[in-house]
This record gives sequence, C-alpha cells and structure tokens, in this order.
Amino acid sequence: MKWQIENKYRRLEDVGQEEIDGLISRVDRCPWRQTYHIQPISGLLNDPNGFSFYNGEYHLFYQWHPLGPIHGLKYWYHTKSKDLVNWDNVGIGLRPDTYFDSHGAYSGSSIEHNGKLHLFYTGNSRNEHLVRHPYQCIAVLDQHGEIKKLEQPVIDEVPKGYTEHFRDPKVWKDGEQFYAVIGAQRTNETGCSVLYSSPDLLEWNFEGEIKTQLDDFGYMWECPDYFEIDNHGIFIFSPQGIEPVGDYYQNIYQSGYVLGEKLDLVGKELKHGNFIELDRGFDFYAPQTMKDPKGRRLLVGWMGLPDIEYPTDPNGWSHCLTVPRELSIENNKLMQRPVPELQSLRKREIKVVDTVINETKTYDGFSGTAYELFCEFENVDAAEFGIEFRAGEVEKTVIKYDAVQRKVILDRSLSGKKVGEDYGTERKCEINAKKFKFHLFVDSSSVEIFVNDGGEVFTSRIFPNINSKEIRLFAKGGCTEFKAVKWDF
Repeated sequence: MKWQIENKYRRLEDVGQEEIDGLISRVDRCPWRQTYHIQPISGLLNDPNGFSFYNGEYHLFYQWHPLGPIHGLKYWYHTKSKDLVNWDNVGIGLRPDTYFDSHGAYSGSSIEHNGKLHLFYTGNSRNEHLVRHPYQCIAVLDQHGEIKKLEQPVIDEVPKGYTEHFRDPKVWKDGEQFYAVIGAQRTNETGCSVLYSSPDLLEWNFEGEIKTQLDDFGYMWECPDYFEIDNHGIFIFSPQGIEPVGDYYQNIYQSGYVLGEKLDLVGKELKHGNFIELDRGFDFYAPQTMKDPKGRRLLVGWMGLPDIEYPTDPNGWSHCLTVPRELSIENNKLMQRPVPELQSLRKREIKVVDTVINETKTYDGFSGTAYELFCEFENVDAAEFGIEFRAGEVEKTVIKYDAVQRKVILDRSLSGKKVGEDYGTERKCEINAKKFKFHLFVDSSSVEIFVNDGGEVFTSRIFPNINSKEIRLFAKGGCTEFKAVKWDF
C-alpha cells in the first residue's frame, strides 16, 4: 500500500531510463503476456479512448499508468492499425502536463473535424488538499501525427446539481451540430448522463440531463456512449453501485446498454427498454464504439475491472483490450460478433465431427494457448455438455450448457491463478435454443466466447500454467453431436 501511495502520481518523465528498462524487462518475462490482444508495454491499461478512423488508419488510445499495475497518474497511449488486427504502438498520445490535467488525462473520445482528429477528454486536477476538479479538454491530432492540446479547457465548470465525478465525454455530430454525453453523479450520489452541444467543438452549451427510466441506478455512470443503428437509439454506459440480482450484475461494476427510440436532442429524452449487460463474463468494462468507413459500428472494451487485483500485478503490468467487435441489432437486441478481419490470424485448421456420450474426449491437434475455436452442438439429449480448454492435469476453464437450468455457464474455478474470487467463480445466463454455437478466441491469459452468433458474450481473464493446453469435448447425462473447427494463431 505504501508503494502504491508513493507511486500513484509519479511522472514517467521523472523516472530514469534504467528503472523503465528494468520494468519493461520484468513485464516481458511474464508467462501471461498476450499474443494478439492490445496490452501495455508496462504498467496498467484501462479504458479504451478515442477509437476512430482517421487519415487511412484506425486509431485507438487507452488509459495508461506506465509505472506499475495501479490506477495512478493516467496518460493516453496511442496505437493504430490498418486492419483492426495488427496494431502498432505509436507511443504516448496525451501527457498529464498542464494544470487542467495535472492528475491524469482521463477518458474521452474523438471526432474528425476540418481534416484533423479532435481528442475530447477529461482532465483530472486536484488542489493541494487533493480535492478533485474535472475539466473537459481537447487535443488535436494532425495528418503528420502531431498532437497539440488547446490552451484552455472547453468546459471548465461542473453544472449545478452534480458532483466532481463528471467525466468521459463521448462526442458525435448530428447535422451541423456537435453533441457530447458526459458521465455524471448527481449531488444525491446517483448516476446519470448529461448532454452538451456545440457548433464548432470549441464553444459548448449545457443542454441538461438526459431523461431515462433509470433514475436510481447506481451511484456513478462512467464512459457513456450514444449511437444509432437501424433507426434505434443505443446508449451504452458503465454504472457503478448495482447490486447483484440472480445471475445479473455479478461483477464489481457493470457495463451495459439500453435500446429504444432515437435520443430526442431537444427534449433530452431517451425512451428505451431494460438495461442489458453487454457481457456476461468476469472481466469487461468501459467499452467504446466508433463508426468506420464501411458503415460498421465497432466496439472495443477494457478486458479488466477497477479495484480487482490480477495475477500479472507482481510482473509489473495489468490488463488488455478485447478484440474489435461488430455490433448489429437483431430481434430488438444488440449482437456482438468478432470482426471478420481477425480471420487473417488463422494458420493451421483442424476439423472434428463426433458424438460424445457420457464422456470427455480429446482430439489430435486440439490444444494450444492462442487460437480460435468454433464448435456447434446439436441433437442434444445430454443434461450437460460443453468444452474444457486451457486444460491440464488439474487446471481447466469450462464453457458448458446445463440443460436442467437452461443456462450457459462459464466456470473458471480451476482456471489457474485465482482472480476476483470474492465475486464468484461462475458466470451464467439463461438461453433457450435447440442448437448451441460456442465461438472462442483464446489467448495466453484470456478468453472471449461468442455464444449463438454473439447473442451473449463471456469475456474473461484466465491465468493457467503454460502447460495447460488441452481442449476437451464432453457430455454428461446423455449425448450430443458436435462439429468443431480450430485455427492456430
């Protein structure tokens, strides 16, 4: 704890190169470094920021504390890609080097305007008594890759009725007007989001609070994101302070969405359905979306959670980002599918078609630590069936369907090093279907499971031994037919 306090606001610029090199070397020796996910070169990664397409490339920034796996002084780190698969580390995008962001360049978004990419973010500042004051700031990225901050914040006050928990602007354009939603906390300590408008990104007008049917839903709404698909309005946010209900809201903090009519920008009203969790796994938070040149709505999330210790912490780093996902609406529900560009990672392909009857089976070539696996089960009369992966003599992670409960269950009780056990070792969701498709993206220390074409997703960190590589198919209390294909990465 003393180390964390001393290091929380240390600046990267004040640290010697020898210390930095030593930290990076320690990180590189970690057995749980990912192979195809975005991850920090050192320290802690959290919220994805500024996700956009500009000057012929995808740009993605993320929150970064470089000097250790703690939520300390935050920078924006910049990555870019031409294909959403191979990401190049550009380096630091924003430094907390002004009065207005002296204690961290917090989360935000971006938008192209007048041929330049404008980064809209929250500057976190604290006075000598460590009292927080947020500023909403802009920095501008030009076609040469240079980023310059505006000299003054564009929003320098918190409106009356809200606390200093006022952050994470998400900007978009509607007609000739720019709009931004900002996550906020009312003075009665309930969460909400507010709306601002601007004709030019420089002068911003407070329009008011967005009216929803969630007046008392947690104590803070982080990382709001509004967009539209097929004439529907979708509002994504990450509420803090939601108590578990059955299989819902099991993580320390949640991320989800409401879907309904388009946001009434004049009346500031969003008519919507129920709040739905975006991800049913253990480690998913603060997602951000963008619309790309192909017209797709793409999402990237933080594969981690605040206030949870992770097994990579002693190695000097924490967290990664999810693979990019394409969003669509089907049957009044948001679907998530891995972007097809990820198929370029595929190498050797192995197919299996079989029936398992009250047994657990392995197959030649079905093993590894980084791969894509697609498995479809049908003609099922088993009480339970599924897949064990990253499995060894003792360890295994299990995705299965329990026909008695009618639930898909992700079990990481034997996944390796423990993480977040105070919040349970299983995640469940009810699904009624005749066929089940499990589409897995497995990496050295994570899994993303898309169930039934992305109707549900389970995103989780796992920390098995490097020798736990087996993939096993099983059925209990009956039999199931399946066909599976695996691609090495």
